[in-house]
Amino acid sequence: MPQRAARQLFLAVLTVTCPPAVALELRTVQADGMSYTVAALDPGRDRLQLHWLNPTTGQPYATFDQLRVRLRKEGRTLLFATNSGIYAPGLRPLGLHVEHGKTLTPINTARSGGNFALLPNGVFWIAGARAGVTETQTYRRLPLTPDFATQSGPLLVRRGVLHPEFRKTGTSLKVRSGVGVCTDGRVRFVISAGPVNFYRFATVFRDTLRCPDALYLDGSLSAYTTPQVNTQLLDFGGIWSVSR
Repeated sequence: MPQRAARQLFLAVLTVTCPPAVALELRTVQADGMSYTVAALDPGRDRLQLHWLNPTTGQPYATFDQLRVRLRKEGRTLLFATNSGIYAPGLRPLGLHVEHGKTLTPINTARSGGNFALLPNGVFWIAGARAGVTETQTYRRLPLTPDFATQSGPLLVRRGVLHPEFRKTGTSLKVRSGVGVCTDGRVRFVISAGPVNFYRFATVFRDTLRCPDALYLDGSLSAYTTPQVNTQLLDFGGIWSVSR
């Protein structure tokens, strides 16, 4: 099928899946020989929320399927979900985790401990119709009470500049996921189809998607789901969702 015709068919299917009230757009992006799944959404129109503990059981949702069941009981349909930031043993968020304005785990200022502490790290937050990716210490000084927020690290891009530790020749290759706030005001979640280093992953946000600020979420376990697809293989400590 010609590429243009295939894209038209994909957009037609997407229109059926996501009604006009939903701005969510799912697509595949090619960059430097790698495919990336990109979920673009409008924080003023799409219902973007963060989940950790199931209120019925008091335990982490852990899987997209468990969250899907919960949302269905509330009369909602899960359109897209992906893992949130890096988590600790017990499926506990390693850094700040805010749901419905309530802080469930506090901000983490550790300077050692893997990718999370590859400073600068940061916070992805939603406050009403606004969204941001903000360096951790800067975030602490903001007069901001977010509805939802997750902390992770490292920052991939900060004000259009890649993290200073990233190198084109970096040898740490993993499936990676991240989130960026872009020049068009949209939020974009990105999951790589295969292993990439931090430098290649960060340049997708800066150069391909035009996101001046972006945050790394997690590595090899990263996954996403839609009504048609579920790529999850391992449990998560937190899940971002878009539902209607």
